Amino acid sequence: MKKVKIHQDGRGTIAVVWFIALSLIVISVTMINPRFIWLPIVILMGFMMAWILFFFRVPVRGNIYGKNVVTSVADGQVVIVEKVYEPEYFKCEVMQVSVYMSFFNVHVNYWPIDGENTYYKYHPGKYFLAWMPKASELNEHASLAVRNECGEVFFKQMAGTFARRIVTYDCIGEQVEKATQCGIIKFGSRIDMYLPLTAKINVEVGDEVRACESVIAKL
Repeated sequence: MKKVKIHQDGRGTIAVVWFIALSLIVISVTMINPRFIWLPIVILMGFMMAWILFFFRVPVRGNIYGKNVVTSVADGQVVIVEKVYEPEYFKCEVMQVSVYMSFFNVHVNYWPIDGENTYYKYHPGKYFLAWMPKASELNEHASLAVRNECGEVFFKQMAGTFARRIVTYDCIGEQVEKATQCGIIKFGSRIDMYLPLTAKINVEVGDEVRACESVIAKL
C-alpha cells in the first residue's frame, strides 16, 4: 500500500483551518441549542478538516523513463491542446497543453522531463478563473523551463480565483529529475505546458491526467 504524506507548504494552512473549525465546533456545541442546529455545523467543520488534509496530500507516484518522454506536471483535466505563439520563452509558435486542477486534485507539481532548469520568473497578476483563456497571460503565475538533449519544455504554474500562493522550487542551472517536485499551487489552478511543434502530443481535450504517470508528449 502506497503511503501518502502531507505537503510541508500546506501545514500552515491546515493549522489555520483546523483552529477555526475546532473553535466553531466548540462554540456550536456549548452555546447553540437545540441539537439539530449545531449538529450540521459540526458535521460541516469535520468535513472541512478532513478535506484540507486530503487537499494537501502528496501521493507516491511512479516514473515513466525516457529522456524524450514528457509527463504531466500536475493531476487534472486537459482543457487546452492547441498551437499558439509563446512570447516569453520560446518566442515562436509552439504547442500548448493546459491541465486544470480542481479542488479535489493533488496540487503538487512535478518536473516533466529530466534535464537542466534553464529559466524561472515569477509574475504577479490577476485571479481570473483558471480555466479561462485570458488567465494564461493575466493571472499570477510562475514560469519555468527545463532542457535536455532531446528538447525542452516551458511551463507555467497558474493561480486561479481561489489560489493566492504559488510555491516554486527555483533551481536555475541545476539538474532536475522528472517526477520530482518542482512546487505546489494552493487551491484551484492550472498548468500550461509549451512544447516544440515537433513534439508528438499524446493527449486530447477532456483527458484526465496524473502527474508523473501520464505521458503528455514525446520530444
